Amino acid sequence: MVSGIPNSTGDLLAFSLYFILNPASLIKRSSILFRPVMAFPSSDELLGTFVPIAIYWIYSGIYVMLGDLNQYRLHTKAEEETKNVVSKGTVVKGVLVQQAFQIAVSLLLFTFMSGGSGVDLPQPALPVIILQFIVAMVVVDTWQYFMHRFMHINKFLYKHIHSKHHSLVVPYAFGALYNHPLEGLILDTIGGALSFLITGMTPRTAIFFFSFATIKTVDDHCGLWLPGNLLHVFFNNNSAYHDIHHQLYGTKYNFSQPFFITWDKILGTHMPYSLEKRKEGGFEARPIKKID
Repeated sequence: MVSGIPNSTGDLLAFSLYFILNPASLIKRSSILFRPVMAFPSSDELLGTFVPIAIYWIYSGIYVMLGDLNQYRLHTKAEEETKNVVSKGTVVKGVLVQQAFQIAVSLLLFTFMSGGSGVDLPQPALPVIILQFIVAMVVVDTWQYFMHRFMHINKFLYKHIHSKHHSLVVPYAFGALYNHPLEGLILDTIGGALSFLITGMTPRTAIFFFSFATIKTVDDHCGLWLPGNLLHVFFNNNSAYHDIHHQLYGTKYNFSQPFFITWDKILGTHMPYSLEKRKEGGFEARPIKKID
């Protein structure tokens, strides 16, 4: 690294990891860091890169602050401690590594799309933005369904890549993005980039879309069935639906994420469930159909 400028992939990842925890420092120094190689993205691009990451930790942090909430848990605390084979400290580190890759790719993508001009693009009309949201959700769902399912079908990819995510048999909020870095790059970062490019949304719209997608992903892994959760009202793909997939008996089902369950229904991988109250408190998501 020369004069504080990242000149290798390792330097860039180190810078990204540092600035996840110190975003104000990035904004202050952004004009210096990348001036020699490109015009640094404007404020919308910066926000589009860092706001979803901040949302991830804020929203998952809310779940942590709520406490155990045993009456709403999909698994007991004892199950979480015995079935999950990685520590929460390891999970935090793994998520930060993935977000470092996410930052690097996002900055490169936004810079490429802006042509290095640093000029904010005009926002389209509200109906166009709504349509872009819907199309982007379909694109993300389609990409993630087929990539996710392929990582289960291919034994090599499952053993060496995707099994890291499934080491959390009992999901919790801040473990939503605990993946192998390659999986995070393929499923999340590339899927997000495709939705951005295909819809033609502006960086400002991307701030809201990726923040919403982040909230949805965290919520699907929260391990709770909270009353009045609007995401459960509007989406059948929710914490109980995804919990089925995380169980050892459910790895052939419910691949769809994070918005709809359409591809599961079309391609026969949909596993409906019932929510049953446990004697010791909380709920259990039980598959309705016979497990193959």
